[in-house]
Amino acid sequence: MAAAPTGPRGALIDEDLQLSLWMCYELSYRGFTGIDDAWETEPSLLATRTALEARLLPALRHLTAATRTGDGTAAPEEVPARLAAVLESGDGPPLALYLQREATAGQFGEFVAHRSIYHLKEADPHSWAIPRIGGRAKAALVEIQADEYGGGRFERMHSELFRATMRALGLDDTYGAFLDQVPAVTLAVSNTMSLFGMHRRWTPALLGHLAALEMTSSLPNRRYGNGLRRLGHQPEATRFYDEHVEADAVHEQLAAHDLCGGYAHDHPGAVGDILFGAASALAVDNLMAQHLLDRWRDGLSALRDRTVAIAA
Repeated sequence: MAAAPTGPRGALIDEDLQLSLWMCYELSYRGFTGIDDAWETEPSLLATRTALEARLLPALRHLTAATRTGDGTAAPEEVPARLAAVLESGDGPPLALYLQREATAGQFGEFVAHRSIYHLKEADPHSWAIPRIGGRAKAALVEIQADEYGGGRFERMHSELFRATMRALGLDDTYGAFLDQVPAVTLAVSNTMSLFGMHRRWTPALLGHLAALEMTSSLPNRRYGNGLRRLGHQPEATRFYDEHVEADAVHEQLAAHDLCGGYAHDHPGAVGDILFGAASALAVDNLMAQHLLDRWRDGLSALRDRTVAIAA
């Protein structure tokens, strides 16, 4: 077994830590076939999860330190502007542009496989916040989440639209199918939002995390859709991305002003945590994007086992 990565960011690239934490969290989502549901609240397992989280949180704080300067002095009414500043300062690698203009069919398939770890349960981590908040923020969150779940129409749920994209690309759309193919940085994307979602103490960070996703997704999703069209794919493959171009343009203002701004108005002391959540969302996503680009530019697969069925 390889030694655990060291350094302030080591937890984010620690394969054993991220896989273990993902499995701990999954017990509170859909669980595992053959595993007793009682393990979700088994004290020894919760103790293990806590120890893993105690390594992840400092890594996130270190990773986001540069984009969170002055968080402690921000006033609630400044939240929308501060969110925009955090996201602007955290601009990452040009993954979306690469996928639009250069990616091969195989590389695009790998990207979708990586994203499946989250998108096949899209919206679920952020829904933990619904019973924990009230007022204007709650109304905004429910409006955003209703769109994520297709407005009550199964076939319009974003997770189902993503599943359709996977099928169009010839990928296995089974929940968790690529779990053992993706690296720690990809699991860290999912684990970060689960960390914030599983703990009421981190509710403001969860809201900031969601706002970051909504505020930064329209342009990348337009590029993803165009990349698939460049590769000759039909609307069933691009619908997931096309849907986000329109929906997230609306959600951007709702998330910044009503969700995070409304919550900060009611909880002035939570501003720093809101911005921490937003910065974490962007920074961890950037790590995953850099991993994919680095592997592809070296002529390598971004998955562990290139024998999986992804067309070249």
